[in-house]
Amino acid sequence: MADLKYQPVSHNHDAFIEKAKRREGFKKAYEDLEEEYALVQEMLAARARLGLSQEAVAELMGTTKSAISRLEAAGKHAPSLTTLKKYAHAVGCHLEIKFIPEHT
Repeated sequence: MADLKYQPVSHNHDAFIEKAKRREGFKKAYEDLEEEYALVQEMLAARARLGLSQEAVAELMGTTKSAISRLEAAGKHAPSLTTLKKYAHAVGCHLEIKFIPEHT
């Protein structure tokens, strides 16, 4: 079996986003996808905590690496609640969804 340990790549996400926001149209597009990006960031952090690769998560979920790649790409895929639950279980978490009032 292949080595399925996650090997993180050094990346300063905040600096990348700040630079990208200077490009025309990027800031609005990014803000429109803010919740999706937050979800993806949570997913990647959970996977990294266990040191799992996309291949390992795919194996645990009974799917393919490309499916996990699509799942972890903000704005490109709208996963079902069932899929999110499976992903959460595969990375040692449980899924919690909340409705938070906008006005109190």
